[in-house]
Amino acid sequence: MAIIKPFKGVRPPKQFVKEVASRPYDVLNSDEARREAEGNEKSLYRIIKPEIEFPVGKDEHDEDVYAKAAENFRLFQDKGWLVQDEKEMYYVYAQTMNGKTQYGLVVGAYVEDYINGKIKKHELTRRDKEEDRMKHVRVNDANIEPVFFAYHYNEEINAIIARIIRQEAEYDFISVDGVGHHFWLIDNDTDIRRITEIFATFPAMYIADGHHRSAAAALVGAEKAKNNPYHRGDEEYNYFMAVCFPDNQLTIIDYNRVVKDLNGLSPDAFLKKLEKNFLVEPTGSEIQKPGNLHNFSVYLDGRSFSVTAKPGTYDDNDPIGALDVTVTSLLILDEILGIKDLRSDKRIDFVGGIRGLGELKKRVDTGEMALAIALYPVSMKQLMDIADSGNIMPPKTTWFEPKLRSGLVIHKLS
Repeated sequence: MAIIKPFKGVRPPKQFVKEVASRPYDVLNSDEARREAEGNEKSLYRIIKPEIEFPVGKDEHDEDVYAKAAENFRLFQDKGWLVQDEKEMYYVYAQTMNGKTQYGLVVGAYVEDYINGKIKKHELTRRDKEEDRMKHVRVNDANIEPVFFAYHYNEEINAIIARIIRQEAEYDFISVDGVGHHFWLIDNDTDIRRITEIFATFPAMYIADGHHRSAAAALVGAEKAKNNPYHRGDEEYNYFMAVCFPDNQLTIIDYNRVVKDLNGLSPDAFLKKLEKNFLVEPTGSEIQKPGNLHNFSVYLDGRSFSVTAKPGTYDDNDPIGALDVTVTSLLILDEILGIKDLRSDKRIDFVGGIRGLGELKKRVDTGEMALAIALYPVSMKQLMDIADSGNIMPPKTTWFEPKLRSGLVIHKLS
């Protein structure tokens, strides 16, 4: 059973929400955050990217940077830019992109469910990134940013949300990237109780995006429990903030690869080697979108190719072996190009599909990269099957859009 609870959110009054809300901390660098926050004292970047308050070049992991985050979080509350709700609630957070809207529930997820594997992961985390987010949670005593969960579609939850969204939204605005953000309060005790009961029937929830934030939030919660001699188990730190979406509303987009060199091969020699495991067909000078699973687009030397894995080179009965990232990692990146570790090899970079195929072509045509590989996106079913089987996906497999906007609601741990 998945244990969730409502919480007293800390959030901006309506008139400030557009100024406060920001992109997540990990989708932009310090310079971009500094530019986006310029002239806006209410920007959440001053809490989630507090290095922008220091001279350019400041190490974002210095202790005084974390201290600045906490100082700014207090300041935002003192100035009334963030105000805590008086009642424990759930919230509906919906996002509209390219004419499609997805509806998520903002909940307190149970730390123990993360630790015992009822909140399922599909990706490895890096200790340094975990440690960074743990410090941020500790110093603020809050989950400033939510994590992004998926659950198996449930008819009754869907009906409750459909009824809630007929009311006027608390927030309704379009961010600079053209994504619509809509937010409702669920303050009716009957709805709150029923949502909690329904989630208790779910065998699992799944981390879609935010593995490092989930790990950090859960580890800080466990740490607080251990350090509290009077720990009861119902304290707020036993929960962390998540936005939970039904699996049938989510879209994973492609996550593509670009490689700096051909490992000493000429373009034609590389293509010849590809023919051992793939059917290679020229498609002109423009990169095409892969048509289906096990079909890729390869671009090099101003030429594009449709590349289809031959039967026997993948295993559709194995959740990991069936993934196109596995096929390309083993048979192209490792076997032909000598790239063994996607996490650490400096010869490879990853490009989210949101940037479009034109970005891949540009990076090769400018000479920065020698090769681009466009992949067919992973499905939600594949992601959940892998998480259920206890397996971990290769790095940089999934890219979700739209990203959750940070700053619509914050969860205090005490």
